[in-house]
Amino acid sequence: MDTSLIDAAWLLIAIPLVGAAVLLLVGRRADGWGHWMGVAVSGSSFVVGLLVLLALLSRDAHDRVVDVHLFSWLDAGTLNVDAGLRVDPLSLTFVMLVTFVGTLIHVYSVAYMEHDADRRRFFAYLNLFVAAMLTLVLADSYLLLFVGWEGVGLASYLLIGFWNHVPANATAATKAFIVNRIADVGMIVAIMIMFATFGAVDFATVFAGAASSTDTAVLTAIALVLLVAACGKSAQFPLQSWLGDAMAGPTPVSALIHAATMVTAGVYLVVRSGPIFTEAPTALLVTAIVGAVTLLFGAIVGCAKDDIKKALAASTMSQIGYMMLAAGLGPIGYAFAIFHLLTHGFFKAGMFLGAGSVMHGMDDDVNMRRFGALSKYMKVTWLTFGVGWLAILGIPPFSGFWSKDKIIESAFAADGAQGWQPWVFGLVALVGAGITAFYMSRLFFMTFHGDKRWATELSDGSMTPETPHRHPHESPALMTWPMIILAVGSAALGGVLMIGSTFTTWLEPVTGHVEHHEPVLPVPVIMAATLALVLAGVFLAWRQYAASAVPVVPPRGTALTRAARVDLYQEVVNQNLLQRPGQYLTRSLVYADKKVVDGGFMGFAGFLGLVGIGVKRMQNGYVRSYAAMMLAGLGVLVVVVLSVWN
Repeated sequence: MDTSLIDAAWLLIAIPLVGAAVLLLVGRRADGWGHWMGVAVSGSSFVVGLLVLLALLSRDAHDRVVDVHLFSWLDAGTLNVDAGLRVDPLSLTFVMLVTFVGTLIHVYSVAYMEHDADRRRFFAYLNLFVAAMLTLVLADSYLLLFVGWEGVGLASYLLIGFWNHVPANATAATKAFIVNRIADVGMIVAIMIMFATFGAVDFATVFAGAASSTDTAVLTAIALVLLVAACGKSAQFPLQSWLGDAMAGPTPVSALIHAATMVTAGVYLVVRSGPIFTEAPTALLVTAIVGAVTLLFGAIVGCAKDDIKKALAASTMSQIGYMMLAAGLGPIGYAFAIFHLLTHGFFKAGMFLGAGSVMHGMDDDVNMRRFGALSKYMKVTWLTFGVGWLAILGIPPFSGFWSKDKIIESAFAADGAQGWQPWVFGLVALVGAGITAFYMSRLFFMTFHGDKRWATELSDGSMTPETPHRHPHESPALMTWPMIILAVGSAALGGVLMIGSTFTTWLEPVTGHVEHHEPVLPVPVIMAATLALVLAGVFLAWRQYAASAVPVVPPRGTALTRAARVDLYQEVVNQNLLQRPGQYLTRSLVYADKKVVDGGFMGFAGFLGLVGIGVKRMQNGYVRSYAAMMLAGLGVLVVVVLSVWN
């Protein structure tokens, strides 16, 4: 029975793919019911995933990696690739996250997009994304994974630019698309090196080859280009610039793609490729450094954002930095990276939906400086968002405490607790927790506490009373119930999964069994220091944004604040290092094309024209001219003959 259920795992992909096709092909005729079909499709995938999960759980732990052959796909010379699925604890963890959280977001979107004329098309894109993401995590080869990789990139582009009648939204979608193409180059190069080295691109052959290979340089090259792919997809430094602009899409898009699923695909890629990274210590170190830099980068940026969605986007970037740091620690961190990814999917999706609820009640305003005191008007949103806030802070016993603290503890145990790495990575993770507490508390207090600030500023700087059209109110049940369910997961999921190390044991068939490494500091000291920094961050935010008046117009701030408002000048760097040199190169090529290539051909054509004009003038109709030319030709002929004769 369990075998037949696992063999039917292809339905996980087929159901949402068919749903997307129907909603797109039927067109306007489905406007009345298409959104409910989208919900049903996502829910059906969740039910199938749950059945497959139960079937896998019925097997012994050593028998929980199952490759399901689908069909022969590519047969080109020495390249033979079968389309198949790898059903194992890692892939099913993602399946359950994508389908469960995705279904809740589908339900939320029914109400959120109620007045949008293209709601049916929106749900088609959501279904397409779910199908692509499930293809990515279930694939049994890098080539099929790349198909899903491209699919989520396409769906992300369509959803970010869903309201493309606004030029800024279309630009944001294009920016995300281009940055992710850089990630694609990394993936393509990695696949090419794999095929050249191992003669195959399926996981089984590649991982076996990596385990037996003695060529560390090749494995390091593969791992580093895979890291490039992961950085682009997961918005890690230095390819993170697209994530903030991607908030231009409808808020459910931010919750599904840019919090719970797609941006975590890079973490999945690194952990799935663990057998390669483990044999390439240099690549692991670079991965950990990228994660450490990104978690601080995102946290600092989050401290200065007044747009509630962009502040959450910076938080997502930072939290994925934690996951990437954990993955860069190697086998001791792989499971904790996925554990934090799972808990983060719940509390961050819940907070994004909470942000959408605030926007719903505040006339689509996203400026937190014009919020305040919303806890009095939006009780459910306040409570559910508050649970997510406590979870991301890592306050016990909420989910983030169990997952993020394990990463901090592992960071202090990096490199077998020897050398500089545990101190650097541990302190970075520790400081990041304190900054996270500050900027997330800033967001929470500015939005839900303090004085209400949703008035209109007059030209003389004074404020009018509450404007007639701004009446904060709670969202409808279709929006609040998904938020409540996600809040329950944010509160309890981490503790439930850590009972007896349940989750890490569950992942062992993929990540392997790892002996406990003692950190350089005692665990109680690490936990106490983390909690102390978190509480300090909360207190500072409360004093500045709840106990004190928040100016509607942001003050100029320090140099660091001004830099954080513009993403630490990342765009300036990108423009000067990439965009402008690219523009100059393009202009140079255009100039060369016009002046050299086109100029050469046009010059040769002009020369032929002049020759033609000269020949034309010789054809004047006078016999004496023709006789003179004949005589001249005869003279030339005589000279040539005499020269040859002699």
